[in-house]
Amino acid sequence: MTKERADAPDGFFEAEAAGLRWLGEPEADGGARVVGVASVGPGRIELERIRETRATGEAARAFGAGLALTHAAGAAAFGAPPDGWDGPLFIGKRPLPISHETSWGRFYARDRVRPYLEIAVDAGSVTTDQLPVIRSAVERVESGEFDDDEPPARIHGDLWNGNLLWDARGGVLIDPAAHGGHRETDLAMLALFGAPHLDDIVAGYDDARPLRAGWRDRIPLHQLHPLAVHAAGYGPSYGRALTDAARATLAL
Repeated sequence: MTKERADAPDGFFEAEAAGLRWLGEPEADGGARVVGVASVGPGRIELERIRETRATGEAARAFGAGLALTHAAGAAAFGAPPDGWDGPLFIGKRPLPISHETSWGRFYARDRVRPYLEIAVDAGSVTTDQLPVIRSAVERVESGEFDDDEPPARIHGDLWNGNLLWDARGGVLIDPAAHGGHRETDLAMLALFGAPHLDDIVAGYDDARPLRAGWRDRIPLHQLHPLAVHAAGYGPSYGRALTDAARATLAL
């Protein structure tokens, strides 16, 4: 499969390839399977062809266990790019800030929510009535209140249903925004946009590397980032969803 984009920013597809390589490093030790990169260059990337089929509960459990091991491979810091990559990062077509934070909350608020919230406000997707509650939630996150002792995880960063393919061998990750983050963020994005056999994915994950108590309650917290990104580009419905997630975060 070949993807091309004549107007791709410098490093666009190269960043994708770097993220796939980094996520794929733990695969030999049981980590999640990642699509192979045949070649990459300015404006173009050629990937392994995936012959898609329907997911099964068994395959979903195996993928969940593999994702847990991929996360456990770790990252240099919160916000860190893939090891060995010193170029830009992207989520979809938008730039993704790079940082090297020790505080997850400070990183997440500053680099994963605020930049896209500002765009969403300018686009009219977030209203002046909605903005105060969102800002209050972001400030609470930024304070470090939700920081824990979880080390930076090696996360996909854009793990919606469309970036998880299934073939005869099981789940396959594609199109990442890979960076050092919190492992619950990938699971929250799967929950936000839906994934086949999600309960089986979570069960396989939890068997391989148990999740912290209360993680389900924190799903809205970890959905602030993808909802802010979508509010920046896809209209007021995501602004409303972002507001709801902010209220749920404040209720934690």
